[in-house]
Amino acid sequence: MKLATFNLNGIRARLPRLLEWLEREKPEIACLQELKCADESLPITDIEAAGYGAVWHGQKGFNGVAILTRGDTPKLRRTGLPGDPDDSHSRYIEAEAFGLVVASLYLPNGNPVGTEKFDYKLRWMDRMREHAEELLTEESPTVLAGDWNVVPEDRDVFSSKATQHDALLQPETRAAYRRILHQGWTDALRALHPNEDKLYTFWDYTAGCWQRDAGFRIDHLLCSPQAMDRVRAAGVDKWARGEEKASDHAPTYIMLN
Repeated sequence: MKLATFNLNGIRARLPRLLEWLEREKPEIACLQELKCADESLPITDIEAAGYGAVWHGQKGFNGVAILTRGDTPKLRRTGLPGDPDDSHSRYIEAEAFGLVVASLYLPNGNPVGTEKFDYKLRWMDRMREHAEELLTEESPTVLAGDWNVVPEDRDVFSSKATQHDALLQPETRAAYRRILHQGWTDALRALHPNEDKLYTFWDYTAGCWQRDAGFRIDHLLCSPQAMDRVRAAGVDKWARGEEKASDHAPTYIMLN
């Protein structure tokens, strides 16, 4: 069974690319981020015609997350991350599918550092940690999949020097990510490729980053122990980034038995 995460950078603008990927890779579960459309604007007819059911949490022009399942509809558990009732950003959705608890999340970018945006990022990560701990107590196979906007190590970016001021690499960001991991989650892509450099999932549109393979690893699938026991492979559908009018992210996946 293939479970993937894919930041689309606008589902309506990238709909042909999404449908192409679904047809070629046929993931059983697809976690989508950065839909950039209101709930009523999601192209659900096209998604269903491709053989998928969906639950989603949209927001006009910004953010937005969804979970798609092949041949079925996910059972929605929650939209929005608990801990801040005033948070209006559509960044988290959670559902049950194929015996798994699955979350699709779009963590705040946080740039520029030293502003409210960076503070919001760290607060959001604290809330994520608290909820992740609750999910672990259920002892169900669980996957937290999405665009985490965290570069865990220097080797996960083309140049740590060139990006040293980016919110994605700051010590506070990495420490908050490690606090989540140390609860008992496994970063599946890194765990299956412990010695591989240039294990990138995102290439910026500017400065020829795709052509130079100047990437970042920021799309992660964090697995609970019960889910990790079932993981047999992990990788990046890098071909999707090279298509015409592609997202700046490539789908990142795990294979589970």
